[in-house]
Amino acid sequence: MRHRLRVAEAASALLTARLLVAAVPFGSWRRSLGRVLVGAGPEAGTDPPALKPLLDAHGRALERLPWEFKCLPRAVALHWMLRRRGIASVLSIGALPRHGRGRGTIDDLHAWVTVNGVVRHGDSEEGYAVLARLG
Repeated sequence: MRHRLRVAEAASALLTARLLVAAVPFGSWRRSLGRVLVGAGPEAGTDPPALKPLLDAHGRALERLPWEFKCLPRAVALHWMLRRRGIASVLSIGALPRHGRGRGTIDDLHAWVTVNGVVRHGDSEEGYAVLARLG
């Protein structure tokens, strides 16, 4: 039962994030992601027990919803769920370096979430330069 509630929460967060990204200026809702971080991120540590069930629920909601979600609404939804439970996470937004942009096969911008210095969602082999870190 708890898993179903977490999946429902994740689906709701995904839909909300998708609407915000598409229709509302970023500055109007950016504060819901935490403060802008400067410098090195948090040190690696032990994962809280609640992390894996949240990651599983987020993944399940993405499988169940009939729409495709870009990286930013995915990352925002997961970041909100983690913050709601007091799990320190960092949402990063990055861009490809100028020489890697516009290839037509990948997006020039990307968003990902880290917990304890480890990417938990949005891992990419591309070399994105971080534009902003929020947490």
